[in-house]
Amino acid sequence: MKLEKACFAAGCFWGVQEVFDSLKGVKKTTVGYTGGSTKNPTYGQVCSKTTGHAESVLVEFDPKEISYGKLLETFWGCHDPTTLNRQGPDVGSNYRSAIFFFGKKQGEEAKKSMQEEQKKHSGKIVTQVVPATEFYPAEEYHQKYYLKNGGASCHV
Repeated sequence: MKLEKACFAAGCFWGVQEVFDSLKGVKKTTVGYTGGSTKNPTYGQVCSKTTGHAESVLVEFDPKEISYGKLLETFWGCHDPTTLNRQGPDVGSNYRSAIFFFGKKQGEEAKKSMQEEQKKHSGKIVTQVVPATEFYPAEEYHQKYYLKNGGASCHV
């Protein structure tokens, strides 16, 4: 089984991870930080809004069981992509909406899906669609946070 990767930022990574973990074909998710300039950032540094990183979820999936398109649908459905640097009570560029794509094919599919998604919104989508860069896993206590600590998702 050859797994592929996808990476999404849609606000608080705890809820985003929970959403993607529920999908058949998703084999592993890791919460972490990407899209910024600080190497090996800590949660505190990312929350200080000085690193440029977004709270993100790296998704490893089996493309024979779930398509990248289905992951994109899930991404669009789990947050408000028209809200700049904010999801619910979480405010800051670290909570921005972003798709970090792996390869030209994913990039093209992500951009096309954003054009289709825009038709469903009166406000302009502010999601970044950018090539994936270095992904730094978050501290262990953030991994599978809701599974470890209970609680409902903070996402739609």
